[in-house]
Amino acid sequence: MNRVTYIVKVLFLGLVVSAFSVACTDVEEEIFSEVTPDQFFQTEAEFVSALGNAYTQLNSIGANGNIFSLQGVTSDEMVVPTRGQDWDDGGHWRRLHTHEYQWEDPIINNGWTFCYGGISTCNRLIFQFDELGVEGAEEFIAELRALRAMYYYWLVDLYGNVPIVTDFDVPADFAPANNTRQEVYNLVEQELMEVMPQLTQEVGGSAYGRVNYYTAQAILAKLYLNAEVYTGTTQLDKALTAVDEIINSGQYSLAPDYYDNFVVDNQSSPEFIFAIPYDQVFQQGFNIPMMTLHYGSQATYNLTAQPWNGFASLQEFYESYEDSDVRKANFIVGPQFSASGERILDNGAEAGDPDGPPLTFTPEINELGPQAFRQAGVRIGKWEFELGSTEDLNNDLALFRYTDIVLMKAEILFRQGQTGGEALALVNQIRERAGVAPFTELTEENFLAERGREMFAEYTRRSDLIRFGRYNEAWQFKPQDPSNHVNIFPIPRPQIESNPNLVQNPGYAGGSGG
Repeated sequence: MNRVTYIVKVLFLGLVVSAFSVACTDVEEEIFSEVTPDQFFQTEAEFVSALGNAYTQLNSIGANGNIFSLQGVTSDEMVVPTRGQDWDDGGHWRRLHTHEYQWEDPIINNGWTFCYGGISTCNRLIFQFDELGVEGAEEFIAELRALRAMYYYWLVDLYGNVPIVTDFDVPADFAPANNTRQEVYNLVEQELMEVMPQLTQEVGGSAYGRVNYYTAQAILAKLYLNAEVYTGTTQLDKALTAVDEIINSGQYSLAPDYYDNFVVDNQSSPEFIFAIPYDQVFQQGFNIPMMTLHYGSQATYNLTAQPWNGFASLQEFYESYEDSDVRKANFIVGPQFSASGERILDNGAEAGDPDGPPLTFTPEINELGPQAFRQAGVRIGKWEFELGSTEDLNNDLALFRYTDIVLMKAEILFRQGQTGGEALALVNQIRERAGVAPFTELTEENFLAERGREMFAEYTRRSDLIRFGRYNEAWQFKPQDPSNHVNIFPIPRPQIESNPNLVQNPGYAGGSGG
């Protein structure tokens, strides 16, 4: 596959983090407190290679092991049914969806260690670059600080009250206490504002797959848009300034075709503000076909590995798309065939499945578990699955996409009182591309639904539902939450047991705050 430029290859080759397998992988990183002079970088190539190590920490975000599941399975957009012995895993997939998650659940811990593993790498590299004191190190340090701020943005969103650790040279017994959510919010804002002038405004080329000025603005925009959730204070004017900085730059635009963002060779999409340049050989980790497809779907795409038959969308979410909406192809539904056209049979289909052995993905899911039908649920088909692919995709994965920024501006204007005007025009621009009729006015209901349709499976739904005050409502397989303490996750048990200074988030068992 043709990667964008040589320097992008230099950043990632040989520094690959393997893809997650199912849900039980431990992403915790061994942390060292000493770096000796012989471990410092001597050449520019070593600088660039070391910087790439900070980015390969992100590879696992394309799998089911952490943020993808925390943002999606906890929402109304997707679910992982327990199909007999498959995807039971102690019930934690069902608990994610019903908001009964516990401090022992592995995905809760994986999200934490994913973020702190990335922060640790950034801290180490900042320390090493700073110790060298050579020309050009300041730009690398600024980039690493912005990347570290992105990890802290995820932490403030997911866990709220987390320790701030920005030093690498710390004692071996270092055990930081929680900072408040406000303090973590302040850190993200301060770091991004301080490094922004040193970040490149170049787009594409050697800047592709790296945090640049506009990535920092996108993180700030999301931080400010959710500020009332994080701090109790709205920051809509600041959010508007950040999104306008991206929109008015002229560097990004809507792709003519929605699926230009999700095909195999999608690296030229004009919407990608920050993307992970996955490669099935050199940068593995994006394995959504394994996560969602039925075992028999291996024959549909001639995959080199058998899928795991897990993730599916909820019927109501799937049916929120009009039939004319081109984005309804986000889902794989109906009778399934091999690459050569034969009907695929599921010889393990349950006796009660009305479709019988012929493999058919149905919008209906008979139950969350433990005996969900093997064929139940429409599957996630948003990204193109290349014929003959390995379990790792070549498609790049956008973590910040221009259409999201456009929708964020529309939401800001809507929250400032616009139900028509520019806010409506921005949303209808996206609906026009999707092939559906324009809205005549914006309401909270139709805007949130439209945002869900556009951003399905792109790591935003949980945060969006919380911001709109809808996360605690009932939906399929999930009753209304008795308390909104579930709007942040518990501090994971392994973290509290290894650090007695951590205090559990309110409402959860375990730790001194339970």
